[in-house]
Amino acid sequence: MGKIKKEKSILGQISDLSHKLVFMLVIPIIISLVLMLVYAWKYHSSIVRMETIANLKNAVTEEIPGKAWNIVSGRDTFSNSGIYAQIHEVEDTIESITEQTGEENRLSLIVANRTMDTLENYVDKIRDNINEERPVVESEAVVSEVRDVAGLIDSMLNEYIAQEIDSTAKMSVGLNIVIIATAVVEFLIVLAALLMRNYYVNKTGHSVREPIERLEEAAERIAEGSLDEKLGETEISELRNLTTQVNIMADRLKTMMEKSNKDAKSLRKAELRTLQAQINPHFLYNTLDAIIWKAEAGEKEEVIQLTRALSDFFRISLSSGADWITVSQEKKHIEGYLKIQQTRYRDILDYEIDIPDEMGEIYMLKLLLQPLVENALYHGIKIKRGGGKILVSGRTDGDDLVFSVKDTGIGMNAEQLQELNDRMRIGQPTVSEGSGGFGLVNVNLRIRLYYNVATGLKIESSAEGTEVSFRVPRRTREEIYEDESISG
Repeated sequence: MGKIKKEKSILGQISDLSHKLVFMLVIPIIISLVLMLVYAWKYHSSIVRMETIANLKNAVTEEIPGKAWNIVSGRDTFSNSGIYAQIHEVEDTIESITEQTGEENRLSLIVANRTMDTLENYVDKIRDNINEERPVVESEAVVSEVRDVAGLIDSMLNEYIAQEIDSTAKMSVGLNIVIIATAVVEFLIVLAALLMRNYYVNKTGHSVREPIERLEEAAERIAEGSLDEKLGETEISELRNLTTQVNIMADRLKTMMEKSNKDAKSLRKAELRTLQAQINPHFLYNTLDAIIWKAEAGEKEEVIQLTRALSDFFRISLSSGADWITVSQEKKHIEGYLKIQQTRYRDILDYEIDIPDEMGEIYMLKLLLQPLVENALYHGIKIKRGGGKILVSGRTDGDDLVFSVKDTGIGMNAEQLQELNDRMRIGQPTVSEGSGGFGLVNVNLRIRLYYNVATGLKIESSAEGTEVSFRVPRRTREEIYEDESISG
């Protein structure tokens, strides 16, 4: 069945090529016919113009002067003679022919029309003489002028007719050249068509095989996962629908995969937002107990500071559901957290925050630093004899923000560090046991997900302590709103 379709497609191509060759042969004939019709129309138009002008000659040389003489001799009156109507009719006719005539032959008609104005002025003079009852001799002299002007107009009309005859003769020469050139071109095209026909017939087989091979190659690439692969249009009717369907299939697969990825990201974001809400209640209980102890001890300022720190901590943690906050808010968040924890672990915890104020208005994903600080406290400082210090630092590097949380805790050995890196590479969001926060794995996943970067946290650890750092691109407020509107 496949062979039959393939053979039919080849025959179809051969038929198409034959039609094209026939079309090539017909073109010169059509062009020659069109040119002949154009020249015939020009011939006809020129003859009609010359005939119209020739018909005016009698009116100009005989009828108008005759009517003028009849008026002067008393045989007729201006109102009955219709001399003005005839003059205007001649002027309108000459003006119409002038508009139809080419630039090269217009001058004679333009001058003739202006001379008709002079002839009309002489007729006006005859009318004035009659109205003023002047001697007939004066009007007879004007009639003589009318005849002279009419003769001048007649000569101009003759000149126009001669020019039209000359133009028509030139058109005849041009038509002969066109006919000869068309015949030569037709002969050459026929000869070329006969010589090239065999070449194109042989080439047709290749033109059919090539799109089939392209279709096979593209199908293989699509099967390998290259969904951006698109097949170009083919001239083979049997392959056109198949090509279209393959392209549609690739587009639909791509759309489905994009939708699946988008849904997965949305689900993971929802899971991470849920994790954000799971603040360890023991942290809240212990902080409230500390506030009560301070109040019972009469330490008013300490109570105020702890309460304000706790308020800032939860206000920024919630931040009206927003995922992005300014660096200054993130800084204030960890300051509140460390103040609260230092109250509980005053003897073992010291900290320093080194984030320049000029970074304050830059936006970043919220709750990135607090889990790192929490991890440093619970897994580094708290279980080390004698405690230690946490250093939180931030800086800008070109278009990037660079943050680091370093502690002088117990650190991790190579095996523990490798296990943690493996968990982050897998990216399964979990809450770190005993940490009361999201854990390093979740922070790493949020950075990769929200910033669309390949790597998140970088961890270095030794017996002297652990440093967790990350680098993320700066985000403008407009970019954040755009991303949220797309994902929303």
